[in-house]
Amino acid sequence: QVQLVESGGGSVQSGGSLRLSCIASKRFFSIRSMAWYRQVPDKQREFVASMSELEGVSYSEAIKGRFTISGDDAILGNSAKPTVHLQMNSLKPEDTATYYCNVDGWITETAGRMHYWGKGTLVTVSS
Repeated sequence: QVQLVESGGGSVQSGGSLRLSCIASKRFFSIRSMAWYRQVPDKQREFVASMSELEGVSYSEAIKGRFTISGDDAILGNSAKPTVHLQMNSLKPEDTATYYCNVDGWITETAGRMHYWGKGTLVTVSS
């Protein structure tokens, strides 16, 4: 079983910055993409940013130009502990949410393609 552990959340004032990190507990056989999602209470989880070898980097319109996703060659290489970061600048109160890390891939050669999720890290932006 693999675990994804997010870190870097916290409280910041509007206009501030935070850097989230997510590290997987073990090597994947193959990763299609790594991504960040966010969720506020009583709303659906929404896409924030993703990176993949095939499709490159993608961002939601809500955060484009303010957030940057990056990875430690997790997609292109065979990282023992795949890691993905989310640099969040110019934060706004509407960015307040729990942020979740997602890995889309195969944990073993025989396992089916699955989505793996972390438990989330809370980001609070005050005005």
